[in-house]
Amino acid sequence: MSDTASPSSARTAVVAAALDLFAENGFDQTSVEQIAQAAGVSRSTFFRQFGGKDDVVFADHELLLDHLREYLAKPHENPWVAVCEASVHVYRHFAADPELARRRYAVVREVPALRDREIVTVFRYERLFDEYLRQALPGLDPLDAVGFSALVTAVHNHVLRQLIRSPKRVPATVLRRALDDAMRRFGVHPDPAEAGEDDIAIAIFPRRMPAAEVARRLRDSLS
Repeated sequence: MSDTASPSSARTAVVAAALDLFAENGFDQTSVEQIAQAAGVSRSTFFRQFGGKDDVVFADHELLLDHLREYLAKPHENPWVAVCEASVHVYRHFAADPELARRRYAVVREVPALRDREIVTVFRYERLFDEYLRQALPGLDPLDAVGFSALVTAVHNHVLRQLIRSPKRVPATVLRRALDDAMRRFGVHPDPAEAGEDDIAIAIFPRRMPAAEVARRLRDSLS
């Protein structure tokens, strides 16, 4: 590959080459020069695409976070479902190339600094969901916002670990079912029977449903 390759293919090649070298030689023993040479790019191209070796490992997350910000900035009929769909989008990205995800996981597991950064990265997703829910549902109790965000993130990571640790395919439908159950447990499942479509709907809202969600459903129904 030359430096004239498309940006996306060049990034993918660099990430793959870096992970191979990290697995073979160790993270600390691998230099930027070695990565650039293996990927067929110049050292300057590497630094234009990534800030350092650890950025190669988490490059996909940076792109995904940017995409989710754009997605959540758009209007959504149901904010709770929008957060779950954002989680599914991230999962589909990694499920598209599970072998690459497994190689990345193996590298992160062996390097304490990378494990620490992974924890921070997970929190960035959680914080993004938390901030979105507070903005989309004015008056929502902050505990409900952070609680649901943490629940979605935890469910996502649980299913993602299944994908990484299992030789079998784990489709996105597995995550969808888990998130569906999470919404039901949290009291915000968009089931038609609980959508408040008539005058008695308010009587069947789950007791645990956040007040802001009750207000949102009533407002939508009345309009």
